[in-house]
Amino acid sequence: MRHSPVVPGRGPVPLAGGTAPGRVPLVAVAHGSRDPRAAATVAALLDTVRLARPGLPVVTAFLDHCVPSLPQALRGLDAGRGASAMSCVVLPLLLTEAYHSRVDLPAALNEARARDPWLRPCQGATLGPHPLLLRALERRLAEAGVPAGDPDTAVVLVSAGSSDAGANAVVATTARQWARTGWWAVTAAYASAAGPTPEQAVERLRRAGAPRVAVAPYLLAPGHFADKVRAATPGAVHADVLGAAPELVDVLLERYDAARLTAWTGTGT
Repeated sequence: MRHSPVVPGRGPVPLAGGTAPGRVPLVAVAHGSRDPRAAATVAALLDTVRLARPGLPVVTAFLDHCVPSLPQALRGLDAGRGASAMSCVVLPLLLTEAYHSRVDLPAALNEARARDPWLRPCQGATLGPHPLLLRALERRLAEAGVPAGDPDTAVVLVSAGSSDAGANAVVATTARQWARTGWWAVTAAYASAAGPTPEQAVERLRRAGAPRVAVAPYLLAPGHFADKVRAATPGAVHADVLGAAPELVDVLLERYDAARLTAWTGTGT
């Protein structure tokens, strides 16, 4: 169901007249939120991507709540590229592979292809899981005063949560992997759709004797879930959301390069 859109402070990079030869645009697709801080965070992340790779056309799109939608963002990206050329690489700014990346995003791409038969988009992988995301989480905890792998700190890794059990299991696996790096403990929690909740996870760790508990949001941007988690876990150390962490920039460009290579070698869709 569509809602009244929030217009971000910055739109996509103009691509009137097509893109330069060899410059396959990166179309970054965020979930979208009614909270304007989320769109601003996406804009900051993509500005950092542009700085990291000058000349790469980077276009913003949203699945819901904000504009432009993906079909709107894709208009004209086939201009001047030829019938068989890749029009763009579409990357979901999502931390787990679940309904949005498996259903919503392909549906939006099909809508765009139906409107423009010349469009040749290539869908890349979600941001997570990826080892660099753990470094980004440690960066945010360090900013909150918690050194990486502190043996006196138990960490609650909080994701938004999903109705997809597989996506939640990936977060739990990430927590177990992270726990091997020296923390007192690391446990996964979910802000919605699954358990334990962040407050349940924090309470369990306190009862188990954790000297200090820190909450690490496995969230891209501020908004409803980040605010909910902070309010529900008073007394814990709270790291910021991942935002425009440099590790996310590296992951995004790695996903872009991998999707282009897969498309060129004919090993993907």
